[in-house]
Amino acid sequence: MQHIYNTLIRIIFLLLTVSFISGCTDKKLVSTLPSPKPVDKVEAEPVDDPDLQLVETEPEMCLDQELVALKKTGGWDQNISPVTEAPAEHIRYDFPVVLNKQVNMYLDLFQNRQRKQFSRWLARSTKYKPLMEKTFREAGLPLDLIYLSMIESGFYQRAYSRSHAVGLWQFMRGTGRQYHLRIDRYVDERRDAEKSTKAAANYLLDLYREFGDWHLAVAAYNGGPGKIRSGLKRYKVKNFWELANHRFLRLETKRYVPKLIAAILIAKEPAKYGFTNISYQQPLQYDTITVGPGMKLNAIAMISNSSIKTIKSLNQELRQSRTPLNRASYRVHIPPFTKTIAEKNLPRLHSIVSTGFKSHKIRKGETLSKICRKYGVNKTTILKVNNLRTRTLVVGRNLRIPYSTITYQLLPEGSKNALAAYKDSLILHRIKPGETVSKIAFKYGVPPEMIVEWNGLKSVHRIRAGQQLALYINKSGSSLPANPAQKRNMKKTGGKSKVVFLTADRKKLRIGNSSAFKYYQVRSGDSLWTISRKFKISTTELKKWNNLKSNLIHPGSKLKLKKV
Repeated sequence: MQHIYNTLIRIIFLLLTVSFISGCTDKKLVSTLPSPKPVDKVEAEPVDDPDLQLVETEPEMCLDQELVALKKTGGWDQNISPVTEAPAEHIRYDFPVVLNKQVNMYLDLFQNRQRKQFSRWLARSTKYKPLMEKTFREAGLPLDLIYLSMIESGFYQRAYSRSHAVGLWQFMRGTGRQYHLRIDRYVDERRDAEKSTKAAANYLLDLYREFGDWHLAVAAYNGGPGKIRSGLKRYKVKNFWELANHRFLRLETKRYVPKLIAAILIAKEPAKYGFTNISYQQPLQYDTITVGPGMKLNAIAMISNSSIKTIKSLNQELRQSRTPLNRASYRVHIPPFTKTIAEKNLPRLHSIVSTGFKSHKIRKGETLSKICRKYGVNKTTILKVNNLRTRTLVVGRNLRIPYSTITYQLLPEGSKNALAAYKDSLILHRIKPGETVSKIAFKYGVPPEMIVEWNGLKSVHRIRAGQQLALYINKSGSSLPANPAQKRNMKKTGGKSKVVFLTADRKKLRIGNSSAFKYYQVRSGDSLWTISRKFKISTTELKKWNNLKSNLIHPGSKLKLKKV
């Protein structure tokens, strides 16, 4: 029985292998790749948008098919010859193009079994060709080397290999950083077309300087310079073809040179090899604009009058659908000829912070702590949102899970310094490095002790960066007091206007009066501009009367309007 079982397993495995190999020629080859076991913590970080996820490289998806065909060509001898048939008059090769049985195998493979795949590569090549040729020309490299990106990634910025190489040029994390590509939880510049191409040019130049031969340099790009260096020394050979004749390099590395040569031959004269009616893509073009940290890509789409899909495609180095939180500013790509309108709209951008809710069904064995870790919400918040008095959970019950949302709108022309408005009773605040409870309390206009009570903190000093705080602010602003500066001001004036504080247990405290000014309580969505229009006064006067250093105001705050 065990013998029969093992035989069945082998048959099933063989059928699956045949199915995969035959499928390489027909199916769409770009599919989302769930990383089986990332070796890199950065690459294990989840992204919050499917459009920004990595995809398996097309060239690697049919690797087994290539290797089988390559083995059939026999030994790797030096029976190479220059291209005998002269190319068209306008065609020039600046990479050492030769022909042998391995190159011919790839010419046949690309024209037949992998024809659809190669057609897609050709279609995408024109998107990056101008950028790559410009970079390589400035570096003094053969321009034909741009097709190295074709056999590496199929000209795909978010390509991801089995060995965890990423981007158009398939940089490993270590090599990418060696050539000044930034890789962290927010960005991966291996996916940036311009920056990764400059890094690839520098890497190829370094390899050529060491080996003095482009075939060896290209093999080293794939197999590593150390491997090529060792092989040349061990076998006392001088060129790639002599080294390939020995059983030293992996077949995956050996294939690299003939595959590139075949790609160059076809890409330079596609019609000659039967590739016609290719829908070539437009060259990659963009403007840049500097924005602040954490700006959502849909906001960038709004100020540049473009779509979120377009902004994502122009900023594929971003690993989340926002600009990095660990930089004071960031240069984002926007569609060409939109920089003027984007810079004009940026000061008008108005962000509205609110809170949405999702449902979580409690499963057997789940604890409040586990659920809080899953959604990044603290226990006090979960208990308050669900009106729970105990941490005991009932299996099958649904919990409301809050999360922050930000929407955007453009204020009327002439508005400056975009404001943030808060329109729900619950605001979630993620603590940034250097923030204290006092600073957060001042920002939202609430007493520090209320933040401590709302979040079950042991003291105002027991917080850490990355921790999430819940702030309960009524839509009408009644639970949001004036900020501490305004509170001190009103104590001194002794007037009639009242500012109401609401503590965590909803007890009202009356704070001060003033007869010198009449006051307006800021509502959700208000800005200095809208208030000035409503009461026919200038924003300059409003800022002067209220000792405001910026246009930032908060719902629930009391503003002095004018003397009575």
